[in-house]
Amino acid sequence: MKRFLWPAISLLALAACSGESVDSTETVEPETGETPSQELAPSSDSAGLLLPLPEATSADITASDLAIRIKTLADDAFEGRGPGSEAGEKAPEWIAAEMERIGLEPGGDNGTWFQTVGMVEQTLDTTASGLEFNGGRSGESYVMSLPDDAVLWTKRQNAQELEFTDSELVFVGYGIVAPEYGWNDYEGVDAAGKTVVMLVNDPGFAHGTDDLFNGKAMTYYGRWTYKYEEAARQGATGAIVIHQTAPASYGWDVVSNSWSGAQADLVRQNGGEDRTVYESWITEDVARKLFAEANLDFDELQSAAKEPGFTAVDMGNLTATGKVVQSVTTTESRNVVGILPGTETPDEYMLFTSHWDHLGKKSGEKSGAPTEDFYRDDIFNGAVDNATGSAAMLEIAEALAAEPHARSGLFVSVTLEESGLLGSAYYAENPTVPLNKVVAGINMDGMLPVGRTRDMVVVGYGASELEDLLTDKLTAQDRVVKPDPKPEAGYFYRSDHISLAKKGVPMLYADGGSDKRDGGEAAGMAAAEAYTAQRYHKPMDEYSDSWDLAGMVEDVTALYQVGLDIMDSDEWPTWYEGNEFEAIRKASLAGDSE
Repeated sequence: MKRFLWPAISLLALAACSGESVDSTETVEPETGETPSQELAPSSDSAGLLLPLPEATSADITASDLAIRIKTLADDAFEGRGPGSEAGEKAPEWIAAEMERIGLEPGGDNGTWFQTVGMVEQTLDTTASGLEFNGGRSGESYVMSLPDDAVLWTKRQNAQELEFTDSELVFVGYGIVAPEYGWNDYEGVDAAGKTVVMLVNDPGFAHGTDDLFNGKAMTYYGRWTYKYEEAARQGATGAIVIHQTAPASYGWDVVSNSWSGAQADLVRQNGGEDRTVYESWITEDVARKLFAEANLDFDELQSAAKEPGFTAVDMGNLTATGKVVQSVTTTESRNVVGILPGTETPDEYMLFTSHWDHLGKKSGEKSGAPTEDFYRDDIFNGAVDNATGSAAMLEIAEALAAEPHARSGLFVSVTLEESGLLGSAYYAENPTVPLNKVVAGINMDGMLPVGRTRDMVVVGYGASELEDLLTDKLTAQDRVVKPDPKPEAGYFYRSDHISLAKKGVPMLYADGGSDKRDGGEAAGMAAAEAYTAQRYHKPMDEYSDSWDLAGMVEDVTALYQVGLDIMDSDEWPTWYEGNEFEAIRKASLAGDSE
């Protein structure tokens, strides 16, 4: 989950655009190419595809090339590119055909373009499922309205129906066990049979200083994925995260949209039996009512939870009772892998990644202003998130394929990003080439069409020498690198690059800037906030011919040039000294792991 757009990054979500321009105050400048409405023309390579390939694109990085690819991948025909769906799985076929058309070679399983990713699709029956809280001082039963008050699911894959009755609630602060920080929210807690209730993010964010964890910069311990996993390790029956917009960095609508409908996961060997019976988010309003029912002061405990030595608190006689009724379908999705062979050291690779998937089609999820009939459908097209990144990767691939290079290019379009970075995680565990032969990588996700800017933002700034290369390229464009303005949002852990970084591969994730050449920071802020509030993870994430792609052209060009330098050299850029992934990389290059 995604994510990614600046400076409204504080509102983005777990780790898409409209039929109107996100920002239409600028026009595309002639030197960067126009963004006309192009027609798709049949191609000999497109037989059997849901949509034809473009008739022709150029080796230059242009707005028109980007436009046609974004427009195609965001087309209603793919029904929001839902992994495992019939229409959604046509998107990787189109990407593979496009890779072949521009001159790449297949790099997937058994000489194909694809790496099969086994997945399970779990769909909650909201009419039969439910969550309620009982035992408070008022004697009332609080029945949650899904998804208005709460979202509910399970990671267990072998059961159609799971029940939990009178599971005692215990507030465990941030739900973190971090020995390196001297922190254990579960100290003295026997969580067996209980439901643990947790705050989002980590104590560093709440404390507001650099004295705890990484200060305002979120650590992995602040991610909801970690919190649910830790609750399971503690033996809890249920795990509930309290949503708050500021520490989560996104609103409740993102939670409700992301956790409604079918949920995808990788096939688990144990069927997910090591996970809690249920997992959930609740709104802050619900949390405050529950704490009051337990005769607890929410604000007081929230303040106490950020301090070292916090002790978990039983929530009186308050209990959770409920049922998860689900349909479980085992299916498959696919990563797409293309290779541009090098001429001198073909066994060394420069990696480019993006995710092709989005949220698919969700019946009953229509969204849009009353007068905007264009948006009145239930397809989450994901034009920004992430047809833009997919188009950028293909644009770079076509530019690189125009001439030979010493090293090979490795292009991986992954699935199931929106379901928790699952496609990239699968690839990292099952790489098609040894990861100690991957020199470096660039990830592209959610490129907002705000026009030309004076900057690019590096997510997770201060991580690797790839930032130095990017700085040089931007200097030539009269632009600068800016650090992630909201490190507390944890975006470094919310896109596919983290799956490879965890294996030691130096990864660069740079997003478009916010300081617009026409309008400055204020204009950039307005455009990003409008996108986040109106379109991100909503059906309104549609492509428009009025988009200004001039800034995206500059961004993609800079990333292309970074990759080009690496492919035509024998340098191995690495993590900066002291980075959390430095030791893993050294061990990998020494042959201790791959």
